[in-house]
This record gives sequence, C-alpha cells and structure tokens, in this order.
Amino acid sequence: MFNRHKDKTLESRSGTRPSITLVILLALLCGSLPVTAQDQQSQTPASQTPDNGKPKQDVPAEAGGPTDNVGPYAIPKKKAEDAPPPPPPVTPKKVEDMPDYSLKVNVPLVNVDVLVTTKDGQFIPGLKQGNFRILEDGVPQQVTHFNVSQAPITAVLLVEFASTSYTFMVQALQASYAFANSLKKDDWVAVAYYDMQPHILVDFTQDKKAVYGALNQLRIPGFAETNLFDALYDTLDRLDRVEGKKYVILVTTGIDTFSKLTLDKITKKIKDTKDVSIFPISVGFILREYCETHRCGYTHGMGIPVGHMDYLQGDNEMRTFAAMTGGRAYFPRFQGELPELFGDISNDIRNQYTISYAPTNSKLDGTYRKLKVQVVGPDGGPLKVKDQKGKDVKIDVVARDGYTAKHTVD
Repeated sequence: MFNRHKDKTLESRSGTRPSITLVILLALLCGSLPVTAQDQQSQTPASQTPDNGKPKQDVPAEAGGPTDNVGPYAIPKKKAEDAPPPPPPVTPKKVEDMPDYSLKVNVPLVNVDVLVTTKDGQFIPGLKQGNFRILEDGVPQQVTHFNVSQAPITAVLLVEFASTSYTFMVQALQASYAFANSLKKDDWVAVAYYDMQPHILVDFTQDKKAVYGALNQLRIPGFAETNLFDALYDTLDRLDRVEGKKYVILVTTGIDTFSKLTLDKITKKIKDTKDVSIFPISVGFILREYCETHRCGYTHGMGIPVGHMDYLQGDNEMRTFAAMTGGRAYFPRFQGELPELFGDISNDIRNQYTISYAPTNSKLDGTYRKLKVQVVGPDGGPLKVKDQKGKDVKIDVVARDGYTAKHTVD
C-alpha cells in the first residue's frame, strides 16, 4: 500500500513541477526588471537623459556648446583672449551752417645731382651728407636723402650733321665715335642727328655695334640748315617718357639757322625738363680760329652768312644749357683731346652725388626756383682738399641752376 501511495505522490509532484518552475522564473524576472532600470538611472545623470529615453553622447566640457537635449553637436567656445570689438568712434555732431571740407598737403621731393671735382676734372670721393648745403632762392634747405650714384647711364647722342662744312662734319663724326668708344656694356644709348629736322638712327640699345652702325650711316649730308632748337626740343620731349636720370650728349657747332622755336622757348623747355643733363661738345674750333686770323669770312653752308659773333653766341648758349641742367660744355681744339674729354664726361656721369630735400616753400605755383649747392667742411667752412704733395686744391661744384615747381593742375 505504501509503495503505491508513494508512487502516486511522486506522480502528482512530477505533474505539477513545470507550473511551479514557470511561476518562479516569472517572479525572478519581474523582480529583476525594476532593479536594472534603477541601476541605469543611478548611472546616467538626469541632465543627460533625453526624452526619448536614450542616453546622450558625452561632449568635452572645454568644447562648449549647448547643454540641453538638442543632440551631441558642440559649438566651439570663444577664446578668452578674444575681446569684444571696440565701440565705433564717436562722430562729432555737425554744426549748422558749417561746410564739410578736407585738407590734403602734397609736399614734393626735389632731387639734385651734384658733381664735385678738382679744377683738373678729377672726381672727389668720400663726401658725406653733412658736406652739402643747398639753398633754394637763398633759403637753406634740410637734406633728407643722400647717396652716390654709379649706375649705368641712359643717354641720347644728338649729332649735328648737315651740308655745312667738311671740317665740321668730320669733327662731329670723330667726337661721336669717341663717345661710342667710352660706352660700357650696361649703358643705354640712342643715336639721332639733325639738319632741317631731327632723325632717329637707332633707339635705345646696349649694343655698341648698333651705335657704330648708326654713325656709319652719316656719310652724305642733306640740307644745309641746322635747326638746333627744334631738334633739342624734340629730344627733350621724347625723354619725358623715359624714367630715371637721362643725359643728352650734344655734338654741335652751336649755330641755329632756321628753327621754328626761339631761344626763349627752348630755354623754358629746358627749365621745365626734369632729370636731364645736357653735355654740349663744340666742333669746328680750328676752322673758326683760322677764319678769324685770316679773315676768310664765314659761311655755315650753302651760302648761309654766319659771323664770328654768331659762333660766340652759340658757345654761350651751350654753356647756359649745360649750367641749367647740371652738365658741362666742352670746347675741344684738336682730335687728340676727344678720348680724354669723353673719359671726363663718362666719369662725370657715373660719379655723382644725389641729394634730396623737401622744399620749405611748398606752394605749387609753377614758378622757377634758383638753386645753389655748396660743399662745406666739418666745421661749416669751405671744404679743403689737398693733393698728393699736400697742396690745397680748388674744387668745382656742378649742379643745375634751378627747377620749375609743380603747378596745382599737374
């Protein structure tokens, strides 16, 4: 009986075991869910839990940006040193019946090339800014810039070549070839000649062969007129378009026969021209002296009457043109003087002191103002120069006589 009862008990327990197991699992499961949620809530701050129940991505605090639940995007913070922009300037109140105006001051700078040599033509080096004193219309000026220029030259060789006299033509060619021989490889030179009108043989070039080739074309002269003023005016007008310092090597007898321009007009043109120095080279001195001695009479060519006073007047005009522009006039007598003469011109051009100043007279009235340049010693007195034997040597200061101030409409 017992055994049968035991079997029933076991049978009944075996039939109810799955239900009890399911109940226990459900109870454990239901009991674990609140605990898990509570743990997650304790690990996740409330400020980082969005409304959708998903945790928000962590953003570095130094990145700045929003701290609400708009997402994980961060806006960079402004640096501490980035200060807010300054307030705008206070605009003064406009006074009634007072017009608006602006003041503009334009003070030009005047450049003057100065050549300092001995009486023998030797360049005096080593001078400083304090050795130069410049006067404009008698008023001392303050030198602001100073340097020694040894740059390549830019020059126009303007030659008188007309049917005048065989001696004049030969000496003009001799002087022109002597100048071409003194050129260096970095120099820029243009060649032109004039009779009734100017003619350009070669434009600016650094090729000495081109310069020689241009001079070789001067073989058969054309007209007998030598219109010096017209040719010089045309040359200066063309040089206005060339930047920098320029030179005109003028080989001429100094006689003007048929120019449309007068002496006053060419003089005004020279005064108004900037950065150009004229170096006239006179030709025909031997023939002039011969005719003066033997009273053979003068003819400039094709029966054009010219007297001794006309040549002297031409010499004076060449000296004036040179002095006005800071150049020198040369009057060689013999062909053997030409190489040394153009050697001196080359040294004069390549060794110059350039001084600049802002004029105290700032008026833009277009007037011509006289200049005077003095070379002084450390004590303010005249500069003393001694030769190799210790003897005092007189110095020669060459600079332009003046300049034309700018005009208001320029």
